[in-house]
Amino acid sequence: MPAYKLTYFNVRGRGELIRLLFAAGEIPYEDVRIEGDSWPELKPKTPMGQVPILEFDGQVICQSMAIARFVAREAGLLGKTLLDQARADMLLDGGIDVGKLFEEMVMEKDASKKAEKKKEFGEKTLPQFLSLYEGFAGDNGYFVGYSLTWSDIAFFNMMDFITAEFPSALDGYCNLSKVIKIVKRVPGIAKWLKERPITDH
Repeated sequence: MPAYKLTYFNVRGRGELIRLLFAAGEIPYEDVRIEGDSWPELKPKTPMGQVPILEFDGQVICQSMAIARFVAREAGLLGKTLLDQARADMLLDGGIDVGKLFEEMVMEKDASKKAEKKKEFGEKTLPQFLSLYEGFAGDNGYFVGYSLTWSDIAFFNMMDFITAEFPSALDGYCNLSKVIKIVKRVPGIAKWLKERPITDH
C-alpha cells in the first residue's frame, strides 16, 4: 500500500498540482477521487471541511498549497538553498494571484460578465503576467537555477488550464515555452499526462 493517500474530487482543480508533484518525484500514492454525491458525508470528517486532504503516517493534512509544499519537499523540488526556495515560493505565489482571476472568469455564470472578464484577462492580465515571468525564467528553461523546482511545475499546471481558453497565450515567450517543454519531459510527469483520467476540468 502507498504511504500517501490523496483525496479530492474527480477533477484536476486544486488537486492536480499535488498529483503532478507526486508524479515528478515518482512517489507512489493512492489517488482517491470522490463524486459530488459522497461529499456531504465526507465533509464533516475533514479537518477544515475542505478537500484536498492528504493522509500520511496516521496524520491528515489539508489546504492544497500546504499539501503541495509537503509533497514538493518529499520530492526534493522546493529548491536547493533557502534563497532558491524563497524565489520558487515567490514565483509560485505570484502565479496563484493570476490563477484566482482566471478561476473567477471561468466560474462566472453570467454570459456577458464572463465575456468582459475574459477580455480583461486575455488582453491585460495575462500578457502582463507572462511578460513579467518571461524575465524570471532562465533561457535554460528553469525559473530557479539549473534544476526543476515546484515553481516550474506549478507554472505548467496553471498554463495547462489557461491555454485551454487562450491557445496562443505562450506565443513569443521563448523562455516560458522552454519551461513547459522541460516539465512535460520529466519522466514521471510525461507518464502521468498520458495516463491521467480525462475530466471536464
